Amino acid sequence: MPLSGQKLILIVDDTPTNLAVITGVLESLFRIKVATNGETALAIAQASDKPDLILLDVEMPGLDGYEVCRRLKANPATCEIPVIFLTGRTDAADEQKGFEVGAVDYIHKPFSAPIVLARVKTHLTLQSALHTVQAQSTRLGEWNAKLQERVSDQVRQLERLSELKRFFSPQLMEAILTGGADNPLKSHRREIAVVFLDLRNFTAFAESSEPEEVMQVLGEFHAEMGKLILEYEGTLERFTGDGMMIFFNDPVIVPNPVERAVRMAVAMRERVNEMSIDWRKHGYDLSLGIGIAQGYATIGAIGYEGRLDYGAVGAVINLAARLCDEARDGQILTNQKTLGECEQLVEVQGVGELHLKGFARPVPIFNVTALK
Repeated sequence: MPLSGQKLILIVDDTPTNLAVITGVLESLFRIKVATNGETALAIAQASDKPDLILLDVEMPGLDGYEVCRRLKANPATCEIPVIFLTGRTDAADEQKGFEVGAVDYIHKPFSAPIVLARVKTHLTLQSALHTVQAQSTRLGEWNAKLQERVSDQVRQLERLSELKRFFSPQLMEAILTGGADNPLKSHRREIAVVFLDLRNFTAFAESSEPEEVMQVLGEFHAEMGKLILEYEGTLERFTGDGMMIFFNDPVIVPNPVERAVRMAVAMRERVNEMSIDWRKHGYDLSLGIGIAQGYATIGAIGYEGRLDYGAVGAVINLAARLCDEARDGQILTNQKTLGECEQLVEVQGVGELHLKGFARPVPIFNVTALK
């Protein structure tokens, strides 16, 4: 007795004797349904429990087998069911017509039971293989679609990288593109550590030197400072000739932003001191002044359509800039609040209270002389 999971065969013939004989050949291996006319066959074929193969007589009352097969193949719900004609018509023209309307095989009556069984098994195997290929093709299409989506995502990331790379260090770009920062160009408020620096005596140097000399010095200066900005994962907000503004803790939050700022500033001072040895050989009297401050700022895209910069505004920016203006050769100036975040790290000298432009009260200032 066939199991419920076995293939279902629909036998269509208007002669009860033929139905009984064919059923006897197949029923031990397959589930069987029968129909005695074309209309019933079409109804069974469209039911939820569709047959896996149809054995179809040609000569029947009402719809003949050719018309039934034609309608089966025209219906998307039944077009893939293999149809084998089992008929007494033996003319070559009849057999040709059977294949033309969509049959996969044509068996003549009287038939041999082993031949019928063999043909049924063969076409079920072929149909199963076809379904396997179709399923694999579908999966391949899904994989290709996912691959195309991933490629498109990577292209979009590269486009985003191209847009943002002028703002951030490479270390920060990866975090931004992988979700380490939320919409960094949108205006937002955050506490940051700000570093301003510029070369002392640069104006006099530029006025007395050839443009090529000035550009060479600036190129060396920017390159060496840029390496340190990347090393300490700072964000270069701007550079104007001999000056730079860098801040920490945006667009990606970092641990100990003040410590990073101070360590970078000390490293910059040391590197400029090394560079100044060669500069003095050429008569260039240049040194570095730095200001560091910590506080809240509003950060985001500044500009207009087609020309945006990533910038920060707020009192902390003004404070760091004023401290840089006050710094003498080689000094790194900071205020009491910022020093409180790194006093275990540095050695300092008190400079006194200075009246800074934009600040109503005198500001106690300290010079970072070294790291402990």
